[in-house]
Amino acid sequence: MYCIKSIGERLMLGMAKSLIDILNVEMTVFLTAAMPIVEVRGAIPLGVSLGMSPLHAAIVSLAGSMLPVPFILLTIRPIFNYLRKTKAFKKLVSHLTDKSINNNGHRIQKYGAWGLLIFVAIPLPGTGVWSGSLAAALLDMRLKWAFPSILVGNIIATVIITSLSYGIINVLI
Repeated sequence: MYCIKSIGERLMLGMAKSLIDILNVEMTVFLTAAMPIVEVRGAIPLGVSLGMSPLHAAIVSLAGSMLPVPFILLTIRPIFNYLRKTKAFKKLVSHLTDKSINNNGHRIQKYGAWGLLIFVAIPLPGTGVWSGSLAAALLDMRLKWAFPSILVGNIIATVIITSLSYGIINVLI
């Protein structure tokens, strides 16, 4: 059995344990933010409740929620086109496409990048990065317009949620 004898070894072990604890919290918040529906709306309060500062939780959540955006914008149309040809997924893909375009598409299409930005910025169920990215991809918005609109909208949503979460948590404590 190995015995830790030196102060340096104890210090390194303590630092490594602290780093692993911090990374576990950050990774939890990051991956929570990358999930559909939850996004920054759930990840920021989670991060603050796990001991992160509101600013730290906001930054990690913002990064996590932006992770799927390029993949959705660049790959969802080819994936949907392929799945439409299969018997098992044809109805599901049609339902998702119709729901996304009918519920959000006309506003986004009417106002373009500004409409997408506002749609993503409003922190309500059914809005956000995943829905905005899906709508942008299905409406054939160019990446150079869609990605910045989604990013700025997500930053606005992050500021709103951080403000609300920080205020609510201070009241509860």
